[in-house]
Order: sequence, then C-alpha cells, then structure tokens
Amino acid sequence: MQLTDLSTVQAIDRLSFPTPARTGLFEHELAQNDIAHYQVLGVAGDGRSPKIIGFSGYWLIADEIHISTIATHPEWRGRGLGELLLLNLLFQAYDHPANMVTLEVRQSNQVAQALYRKYQFEEVGTRPRYYRDTGEDALLMTMPSLSARYHQFLEEQQKALYQRLQSEV
Repeated sequence: MQLTDLSTVQAIDRLSFPTPARTGLFEHELAQNDIAHYQVLGVAGDGRSPKIIGFSGYWLIADEIHISTIATHPEWRGRGLGELLLLNLLFQAYDHPANMVTLEVRQSNQVAQALYRKYQFEEVGTRPRYYRDTGEDALLMTMPSLSARYHQFLEEQQKALYQRLQSEV
C-alpha cells in the first residue's frame, strides 16, 4: 500500500466496516508506524494501473504478527479474495522473527471466523465490548505455530485457492 492508494482504501474501508478507520489512520500507519505493514489487492484495469479491490494489514509487535484489518470491496466479496489477502499476510509472517499470529474478529462475523478457523486459528479469548460502535465483543484468535509444517499447509492452500480463482476467470 502506498499513500497514493489511500482514497480507494478509505472508500473500501467505509463500505466494509460499521465504523471506518478514523481520518488519517492509514496515512499515519504508512508514514510513521514502523511496525505497520499493509498491502493492497488489485485487478487489471483498462490499460492503466490496477484497480484496488481490497487491502489488509498487520503490525509486527515483538515476535507476534497482529492482523489489524482485511477488507475487500463489496462487489468482489465471496470470491476468495479475502482469503488471498489473509494467505499473503501469513506468508509474509515468515519474513519476520514471529512466533505467532493474532487477530480480533467481531463475534457476529461468522464468515471471517470460518476463514480463520480454516487457517488453523483458534479462539483463545474474548475482548468484551471491544467494538465501540456497537459494544459488540471481539473474539481473540491466534495461530500459534509458524512452523515448516504450517508453511507447507499454506502452500497447499495457496495452490487450491489459485486453482479456484483461475476457474472463475
């Protein structure tokens, strides 16, 4: 993700979350937060630069990757692109001295929870009233092992996902 992507990222963020990120958050993350890492997902456009249709990010805190956000534009949901973003983040985790991956997810977001469970995240706790907009609890989920065996699992998932995405094109 680059500063030039922010207007599109913020538009997707507004369409994806009940309370979008505060103004200037992504700019701060990119320009001033050394522990923040963000990516965008684009599709080929009409000869110009790719059209951004999703984004995700994480923080590297000591030896932990904390996934902070994953979003795809509503018109592109249900096609495996959120999974693609998650998968790429998990591969990136191996570039850091990380031992575990954590995230929070809304208790009502069953679709996201199913995706995280598919990637072996386990529910380890609850953060009561975590989401200020609704007072909803967050489930704290972790994936505690970035082992060679897990990397092989990710490669298998990537292969299957790419085959699925290719068949939809």
